[in-house]
Amino acid sequence: MFDVSSLVTATTEFVRANESWAPVLVFALAFGESIALVSFLIPATVLLLAIGALIEASGLPLGPIWLAATVGATLGDAISYWIGFHYKDRARGFWPLSRRPDMVEKAEVFFHRFGVWSVAIGRFFGPVRAVVPLIAGILAMRQIPFQVANVASAALWAFAMLAPGAAMLKLMGQ
Repeated sequence: MFDVSSLVTATTEFVRANESWAPVLVFALAFGESIALVSFLIPATVLLLAIGALIEASGLPLGPIWLAATVGATLGDAISYWIGFHYKDRARGFWPLSRRPDMVEKAEVFFHRFGVWSVAIGRFFGPVRAVVPLIAGILAMRQIPFQVANVASAALWAFAMLAPGAAMLKLMGQ
């Protein structure tokens, strides 16, 4: 059985012992969390929150780690968009999406309801986070509005993932 607690402990211990690798690891987690076909397999939200606590506890610099998370999330969504744009409706049949047609349908309804805003809003809702960019690609959303929403929401999302852990630790220490 998959034990998230052990994974969080192992990840935070790795970052503690290898602080210079923190941006690389955070990039990989944010990328995996944002790419449609991988996000279901990675509990990145929990890991990013835990790494956020390490930023405060270990004195790690927030800037490079936040930038790494922003770039990882941006690239993950851009690739998801490209997969949808390139493969169109065939992308719906790719594993693991083929096992969750209900989630793909919810993401499409969400996209039709909010348009370009769905890319920004969807990033903050786990069930549709990685699927909305895929749907945007399938439905051939214009590239510029997609990328503006993608980059802006990635920057905000990265901060939202990393800052709470750091803030909580700071509050507990006072």
